[in-house]
Amino acid sequence: MRLPLRLNLCRVDAKNINAMEQKPKPYMNPYLAGFLLGLVLLAAFFITGRGLGASGAAKSVVIETIGSIAPDYAEQNSFYASFFATGDGRPMKNWLVYLTMGVLGGAFFSGFMSGRAGFAIDKGPRISNAKRLIFAGLGGILFGVGAQFGRGCTSGAALSGMAVLSTAGFLTMMAIFGTGFVVAYFFRKLWING
Repeated sequence: MRLPLRLNLCRVDAKNINAMEQKPKPYMNPYLAGFLLGLVLLAAFFITGRGLGASGAAKSVVIETIGSIAPDYAEQNSFYASFFATGDGRPMKNWLVYLTMGVLGGAFFSGFMSGRAGFAIDKGPRISNAKRLIFAGLGGILFGVGAQFGRGCTSGAALSGMAVLSTAGFLTMMAIFGTGFVVAYFFRKLWING
């Protein structure tokens, strides 16, 4: 016995589509956001005894990958071996990995709740998508390498360092934003109309 197939099609017009789109909510006041970030940092010091930091999670992922792909090499290399010898011997169980996963999850949740989630390439009118992605990738690599040389990223070395009144924290923050300000001067034409 053959069952009849029935499709329910509704007419979709521009008015219905516009009604379904969610208008993005406004961004949070930056002063309030900074204050809340300070409370999160205070809570991190109170609960874990350490400040925030994200570059350590990337290092843990790289070390775990090296240990999985080339275990003999990781065992013979003193740098990699030291990470497998401490704690339970698994760099991926570092608390920074869980912190970073929470930050990414929270960012996606916030984006969906505010109607901003989606794929987009933010760029100026004078730069192609490919060049923008190349510059973003190169900037990320340079910042990651710099975070390893500087023994911490913006959140770890700068914010957490400044929270404990470390001179290095203040110098790191000035170096990060000062360099960004100087470099932005040379690339500003890519973002300006006309």
